[in-house]
Amino acid sequence: GCGDGNATADPLRQEVEALVSHWNLYINLGGFFVSLFSVTLFGAWSDSVGRRPALILPAAGMALQTAIYLLVMYLELHVAFFLLGRILSGLTGDYNLILASCFSYVADTSERRARTFRVAVLEACLGTAGMVASIGGGQWRKAQGYINPFWLAFAASLAATLYAAVFLRESVKQKKAAKLFTLSHYKAVYRLYRAPEHPSSRWKLALYSLAFFLIVTVHFGAKDIYVLYELGFPLCWASDLIGYGSAASYLAYLSSLAGLRLLQLCLEDTWVAEIGLISNIAGLVVISLATTTPLMFTGYGILFLSMAATPVIRSKLSKLVSETEQGALFASVACVEGLCSLAATGVFNSLYPATLHFMRGFPFLFGAIILLIPAAILGWIEIWDSRHGYNHFQEASLSP
Repeated sequence: GCGDGNATADPLRQEVEALVSHWNLYINLGGFFVSLFSVTLFGAWSDSVGRRPALILPAAGMALQTAIYLLVMYLELHVAFFLLGRILSGLTGDYNLILASCFSYVADTSERRARTFRVAVLEACLGTAGMVASIGGGQWRKAQGYINPFWLAFAASLAATLYAAVFLRESVKQKKAAKLFTLSHYKAVYRLYRAPEHPSSRWKLALYSLAFFLIVTVHFGAKDIYVLYELGFPLCWASDLIGYGSAASYLAYLSSLAGLRLLQLCLEDTWVAEIGLISNIAGLVVISLATTTPLMFTGYGILFLSMAATPVIRSKLSKLVSETEQGALFASVACVEGLCSLAATGVFNSLYPATLHFMRGFPFLFGAIILLIPAAILGWIEIWDSRHGYNHFQEASLSP
């Protein structure tokens, strides 16, 4: 079949691939560990000084990172400079801080009732951007090489920095001066989980964070191996079909947004998330058994609500903490998300080759089984809340 051609690949190519994967790992790990400290620092700091500094810094850092990447390509410097660029970007909070600040901004500016949908709109924007980048970027790279797309990334980062600095209105109502380099910001994140306002918020924060971690890990993990799965026997997809498949997986962001809006008219947020998880589980099961192109696209189709659960959880988390803790909360969520992508790469990329001999689609099935845990967690918390009449009390006591 089409998958057998790789076995006899030339040794030089294998050596290059091994080198690439090693440097990729160093760059990702370096970026992750550095940004872990900076995201929690800047996120909690933004609760005092405002969201704008926490949006300007990482955007400028990403512009700097892209500039370094461009220099490496033009001057043909050593690959280690890529790692330097990534670490500098990590020091200013990286992509994770932009996410944390954007979600905090939405939480600051939305009413509690509308928050889930507003968060979902932001997630849909991320998905749409990913779709445009993966389809457009791939074509562009084929036509003109690697350098021009990086110029676009550089321009986009600069534009984001300028927009945040000049046009964006501040969303934190009571701003106060705060020192940046102090342990109190880390304590603020720690306090969220140790001593929240309501005793029952503590275990809810922990359980929601666990559910979020599992859902996002499965999402990243499946995305990592879609292409490998589609290239291999019996699907043997060519690059055009892989492009369509990638578009289909990103379209789930938009269809989930529409589905979420409609389902919210008649259902509680939690049950919307449960339906999203059912869509996710069913889609992954179908994909794990897909041996033909129509079946694979059917799997992608069933995933149409798969992104509805994460905005619900982000919104639930946001409602468990006070207005002055949104930055600290979303910084910790961004760190969880960074951890997800490491866990996903570690688990799914090693599971895929290990299970090829008995079931090619096993990692997708494994992901579907894992998703049963967050489905159980969400249902359990909802039932607990309704038994204790907690929601109404909490809405009344925390509403601005």
